Amino acid sequence: MSNTPIVTSDLKDFGYRELIEVEKLIRALRENGLPNDFSNEDLSIMMNRDSGFVFFTNAEFQVSMVHDDNKLYEFFSCIECGNEGELEDICDNPEDFICNSCEKHIKGEELAY
Repeated sequence: MSNTPIVTSDLKDFGYRELIEVEKLIRALRENGLPNDFSNEDLSIMMNRDSGFVFFTNAEFQVSMVHDDNKLYEFFSCIECGNEGELEDICDNPEDFICNSCEKHIKGEELAY
């Protein structure tokens, strides 16, 4: 088993495709800004080595990715049930919440961990 962390911000670990994704993130940030309610405190770019996803993250551990339309969106990931995706997709059917933590996160309530 490797001791290599799954996520990294070290650009030497980013491949050609991931560096293109970094360019897209920066362009989207410059042209359209961060999503509403996304903190810019300790904003950094990370890559998930397993998925290849490249994204912004911050001091609050929020995650933002870029759409093909060059706009950033918040990527939701529930630590309780594993539900993940774009908040707008998860909110389409609020009666279908997978768990209480998903519902609280989507409603903007504080979670107690």
